[in-house]
Formats: sequence, C-alpha cells, structure tokens
Amino acid sequence: MDNQDLDIANSVLDLIGKTPMVKLPRVGRTVACSIVAKLETTNPGGSSKDRPALTMIDDAEKAGLLKPGGTIIEPTSGNTGVGLAIVAAQRGYDCIFVMTDKVSNEKVALLEAYGAEVVVCPVAVPPEDPRSYYSTAERLVKEIPNAYRPNQYHNQANPRSHYETTGPEIWEQTKGRVTHFVAGAGTGGTITGVGRYLKEQNPKITIVAADPTNSVYSGGSGRPYLVEGVGEDFWPDTYDPGIVDSTIAITDAESFAMAHRVTVEEGILIGGSGGTAVAAALRVAENLTDQDLVVVLIPDSGRGYLSKVFDKSWMINMGFSRYEGSTVSDVLDRISGGEPNLIYVRPETKVGDALEIMRQHDLPVIPVASGEMPIAAAEVMGSVSEDSLTEQSFDADGSLNQRVDEVMGPHLPMVGIGESLEIAVNELQNSPVLLVLDNGQPRSLLTESDLKGSDIGEHDREVS
Repeated sequence: MDNQDLDIANSVLDLIGKTPMVKLPRVGRTVACSIVAKLETTNPGGSSKDRPALTMIDDAEKAGLLKPGGTIIEPTSGNTGVGLAIVAAQRGYDCIFVMTDKVSNEKVALLEAYGAEVVVCPVAVPPEDPRSYYSTAERLVKEIPNAYRPNQYHNQANPRSHYETTGPEIWEQTKGRVTHFVAGAGTGGTITGVGRYLKEQNPKITIVAADPTNSVYSGGSGRPYLVEGVGEDFWPDTYDPGIVDSTIAITDAESFAMAHRVTVEEGILIGGSGGTAVAAALRVAENLTDQDLVVVLIPDSGRGYLSKVFDKSWMINMGFSRYEGSTVSDVLDRISGGEPNLIYVRPETKVGDALEIMRQHDLPVIPVASGEMPIAAAEVMGSVSEDSLTEQSFDADGSLNQRVDEVMGPHLPMVGIGESLEIAVNELQNSPVLLVLDNGQPRSLLTESDLKGSDIGEHDREVS
C-alpha cells in the first residue's frame, strides 16, 4: 500500500520525539510564572531515553561498530534499555541489559517482555567493583562475540540527540519564550544537549539540574538514594558542567511526594525522577515573575513504579507514609526523644568487637551496614546475632578476629517509622529486632522491650 498521503508512520522509530508540552497550573498555582512540562512519556518506549538510543545505534551502524546479528549490551536503570530494545527489535539485534537491584520489578519485566536478557547487580558497591553493573557490562562485552556497548555515559551521541531534537522542539513549542529549563541529570545527556541548544538561541536562559540528595552533581558522594534513573556516583563524559547554571538537591521524600502530587492534581502519572524535576522547578519558580516561563522535562511515566512509589505498603514500610493512631514513631519519640539512634556495625568490624557492642546495648541481633550516618537502606548488607557469633567463636580459633561480613546472616526485617504498632508487634514475633526506616533511611532499631508502656490501638488505620 502506498502510504505517501496517509498519516501513518513507517516504523515505531519514526514516532520518537515531537513530544507534547502541557502547563501545570494546579501544582504551580502558588508561583507567578507558568510551569510547563515537556512530556517525554509519549515516546514509544515511554521515556526520553528513546532519543539517544536511536542516535547511538545509528552512529554505531555507520561506524561499523554494530554489525548484523550483533548483541547490544548496556548498564541501564531501565529506560535506556527499553529504547535500545525497541531499536533492536526493528533491526534484528539481541540485547543484554545490566541493572542494579534498586530498580523496580516492573522495569526488569518490561525489558524481558521485549525479549532482552537482564542481569541484576548490587547497587551498594563502587563502580570499579567487579560486581558493579558498570564492571559487569564491560565483562560481558569482552566475553560475547560481536557485542557492542553504546556506553550512554560516555557516548556523545547521547547529548547530541537532545541537542538535535529535544532542544529545538522546546524552543519552537514555546516560541522562544522559555527562560528556565529544569531537568534531572543522570547520564547528563538531556540537560547537556537541551541546555547547549537553548543557550545558543538565548544565552540568558537558565539551565537547572534537579538532583537527588547525595548524588555527585549536587556535591554528594553518590551514596545510594531511592529515586531511580537520575543522579550519579561518578562524573560521566556526557555531562557538561559548563552548561548548567545551578543544581538543586531534592530528597527522596520530596521526589516521591511530588510524583504523587502531580499525578493526583494534574492527572499526569509521573515517576520519582519526574517528581525530582518538578520539585526543583517549583523552587526555581518561587522568585520569578509572570514574564518568566519554566520548562521542566518529565523523563518517564509512573507506570514503571507502581510497586514502589505508588504502592501504599512500600511507602509505609520505607518510612515515607504514616498510619493514623499509635505508630512506631510514638515509641521512638518516647525512648530517644525523636533523635536517630541506630546501632550497627561496619562490614570490617571484628566479630569480638561486634559481640561487645551487642552486649553493651543489650541487643541479640545487630545490622551490618557500610557508610556513616545517615546511611541509606541500600547500604545495609545483612546482620549478625550474638548466638551465632558466640557459637562460631567456640568452634574455631581466631574467629573473634574475623570480619563480620564474612559471617553475617540475612537482613533484619524492616518497618517504617509510620507503621502501626500493631503490625510492629506482629513483626517482632518473628524477629527479636526490627530495623526502622524513616524517609527511606535506617534510623533506629526496635525491640519488644521498647514497646512496654505503649498504647497499641486495635483500630489503627492508614491515612497517607
């Protein structure tokens, strides 16, 4: 059939880009200027990553780096993998994607639905660790014949794709009126490419990076945070700091709350990283006038986060939401004045020292975690118990000098600070100690003795 006169795309790849923009009048009702969202959710793969995926594969084919029947291998939080999988489906390539264990189950299932193989690696290890998803991807590229890694963190086709498409679209859609552009920085490709184009059109346009607290872009060390697909623990070559005028750090709690708010108030289902960007955009807009126009890029939909950000049980268990009535928070306020008082040991701690710490604090079990307080949930590695350590110390000479990470057991059960006391009591029937999370971060330990004198209501109910 001749499609010349029909409004029909020849391939799904032709549908990438040309995404719409929409005002956020309800979320932005307290500021003078307009806040406009660039909805990358309408790309075929549901995210902004479709753009660099296509450009990177086009470049690789032209350079002879990717040959027919080859395998695309890439470390990804999910969205780049979907974009690459779509291109691979059209052009006959196999795909292997390497992801961290903080990525939602939906994202793994989605990539597998496209026929890709997914390898999951721990998030709480440095990039140079052989177990990291960067190192694992490099190893697979070397082991698998005719493999190609697009390397989105270093491939300049990544920011170029946004320079050539996203930036011009924003300029045209706003008729050149855009004064501020806000986007998250993961690989840095979006903010670098869009920012470079917009500044070429008008050097006065302000480019703002929305960044998770603890990411390197906002001055952190890159220690784990829960929001996915944004922030980084190293500086990618695809990020040009000279393009970015300012960086705003947004907490996990702020990101998730804003994702819920945009979804409920505007009817636009966005993910946690979208919440990060909108939260930053609102901060930018606080001091602007009605002559300004803030464009915020929404990188993906909330559909990939239904088991986390939009799951009430997960939000409560991670300490982001709370029940009405008596909660774990009430107990901690009583016994510690509301201050974090987490007792834990580092992985390099000797068994003998761990035993002494447990006896000092009258704890039968203690978590093992890396990093200094405040630590992230992903930095909790496991636990050790006094019974098991004492038993091992009698079994073998020198075991008191062993590192605890050589003998540790499974993680302690976790409970959110806003969880009902009734549920906490039930959990304590299966474990003598619970790890309490507050806004996604381990805050304290809870034991049965801590609950003495607490009012445990029979009709506690969830409200937030």
